[in-house]
Amino acid sequence: MTQQTPQIPSTEPELAGVRNFRDVGGLPTVDGRRLRHGRLFRSGHLAHATEQDAAFLTSLGLHTIFDFRNAADQRLEGPDVELPGVRNVNIPLTDPADGAEFWKMVRDGDINQLRSVLSDGRGADRMARSYRTIIRERTAEHSRVLHALAEDSVPALMHCAAGKDRAGLSIAVSLLAVGVERDAIEADYLKSNDPHRRYKMHRSDNSAAGMSAEVMELLNPLFDARAGYLHAAFDTIEETWGSTDRYLSEGLGLTAETRERLRDRLVEDAA
Repeated sequence: MTQQTPQIPSTEPELAGVRNFRDVGGLPTVDGRRLRHGRLFRSGHLAHATEQDAAFLTSLGLHTIFDFRNAADQRLEGPDVELPGVRNVNIPLTDPADGAEFWKMVRDGDINQLRSVLSDGRGADRMARSYRTIIRERTAEHSRVLHALAEDSVPALMHCAAGKDRAGLSIAVSLLAVGVERDAIEADYLKSNDPHRRYKMHRSDNSAAGMSAEVMELLNPLFDARAGYLHAAFDTIEETWGSTDRYLSEGLGLTAETRERLRDRLVEDAA
């Protein structure tokens, strides 16, 4: 596989057809080091990338793109653009049938349907539950990603549809594995709320009623990155495994040697 020499951008680009792109390089670790720039990127899906977007992504020298969307997501948005010399790996973190009826309601439902399912904190509760479920039930998938990063898959880009939930959790797990500070993980996660990063909401009714202030308020918990969602994931790690180290070793099967290889690939050398 031919790799380009990575070109690390001096400023974060705003890509025309790719939402929520960023390099997580520079985040601090608990031992006083920082994540290397140009090694680990995150974004929304690449299905609508323009030629200029694709040229920029190619210039990063990516080895692997991890796509955490399921088949239903890919039917809705389309497949990722192909980048020369880059390996595309699809690892769905949710089942295509999981929530299909719910997401149809989000796109097509009227205000009364949305109220019945999302009002009084039910939308936020659903999101927190989904984060807990992914942490508990998708250990094999997260293990596969981390072992790939430790072996040969860097530089890597992780994405889902919006780049905030499934990709956000996978990035968070990767950062935990190399000792990035929890506060820094959360700060990076919350960047997905920036207006230019947010997922473009799909509604079949684009009228004033279909996109009213009340509808948007009901849907916001689904499209927000909220600290409470990430805290639910971290709490699930502690409740299920007792500690982050046990989650990484017992839940994800990471040996000390694998974690050290991950740090070598992703974290700057000590001063």
